[in-house]
Amino acid sequence: MNWLESQFKLSENQTDVLTEIRAGLVTFLTASYIIFVQPAVLSEAGMDFGAVMTATCLSSALGCLLMGLGANYPIMLAPGMGINFYFTYTVVLGQGIPWPVALGAVFISGIALILLTVLKFREVIINSIPGYLKSGIAAGIGIFITFIGFVQGGLVTDNPGTLVQLGNLKSLPALFTLMGLVLIATLLRRGITGAILIGMACMTLAGVPFGLVEFKGVVSTPPDMSPTWFQLDILGALDLGLLTIAAVFVFVDLFDTAGTLVGVGQQAGFIRHGRLPRATRALLPDALATTAGSLAGTSTVTCYIESSAGIAEGGRTGLTSVVTAFLFLSALLFSPIAKMIGGGYITEAGQTLYPITAPVLIIVGCLMGSNISAIDWKKWDEALPSYLIIVGMPLTYSIADGMALGFISYPLIKIFTGQGKQVHWCLYLIAALFLIRYWAQ
Repeated sequence: MNWLESQFKLSENQTDVLTEIRAGLVTFLTASYIIFVQPAVLSEAGMDFGAVMTATCLSSALGCLLMGLGANYPIMLAPGMGINFYFTYTVVLGQGIPWPVALGAVFISGIALILLTVLKFREVIINSIPGYLKSGIAAGIGIFITFIGFVQGGLVTDNPGTLVQLGNLKSLPALFTLMGLVLIATLLRRGITGAILIGMACMTLAGVPFGLVEFKGVVSTPPDMSPTWFQLDILGALDLGLLTIAAVFVFVDLFDTAGTLVGVGQQAGFIRHGRLPRATRALLPDALATTAGSLAGTSTVTCYIESSAGIAEGGRTGLTSVVTAFLFLSALLFSPIAKMIGGGYITEAGQTLYPITAPVLIIVGCLMGSNISAIDWKKWDEALPSYLIIVGMPLTYSIADGMALGFISYPLIKIFTGQGKQVHWCLYLIAALFLIRYWAQ
């Protein structure tokens, strides 16, 4: 216990071991879908499902350990959603690039991220963002998480004419999502310790007789990783025409991670005087895990917005991340349990929904949405860029693209109102990089 106190500074952060364990468990269960979604996506590119699953667990565990032990933050890392679709459907299937070469591009991007972190460029980015834009990022991520929860819970579905519409509220997943919301909110209002975890446990048990949760066993043998282990083609990825792919991997991870760290840090109260303490140490894990993950056989690793679920449960130190890392490693042996809770429910239409974890995302989104109050809505140079970030993230389904809308408009408004000198040089550079990226598409 003395080592835990000295390593994670539990008393200083007003937390304890049990709270951190509970928070790590909530974070893992909320994001455990990646264990099964990641190999499902990459297998479309011709990669072995089981090997990718093992690589996903190992790279996630490594990233979480580095974050917990090195930076002492309760932030989970895993292969990123969105960038994995780009890897499979744009790079491999769209451009006909073999998946080993694509993994080589991921490796190159990881090395580039390490260099950018060591040179403190990524830390400069985070520290140069004004406080109100940080609040906009946090609120935007909150609404983005809520939207994901609505979709995963069956409350919102797609519509060809209006893009989205209200889901079938009489369907079992939607009813369970609504029940879970009311249950967890009630427990939170009553101040029950472990409200989110208790709510998830109750919904899991309640889902068994309805078929939403299916017992799939307890122990399984870890899948063989040899089909993807060190199968990357770095030399092939160094072709001049393919370096742009590595650049996209760098760009997306750069701003996804920055946005997540700012948003989650704002929620947890880690941002002090506009700065994130130990920023470089918090930015290094995704770069190292991305590099290692490419060797094992998985795509870019990034920080997860689902970390805010563990923070909402009380997690405040790296012990939360260490617990999550242990659970990722345990999932190699106990994947049936993880799949039972976080693996999802397949509807008759073939859609996979997550009615057990969806309420957690909506609850967390509500908590993060409170950051809107920190924005001065009477100042247009502050309000509009922040608002564009807030609405941009869910509407583009991307943290990076949502940030782009605010980061491009912010310096322009400042220039046209004669306040250009108030903008940090780094924000001009970021705006230019975003414009170049979209122009080159």
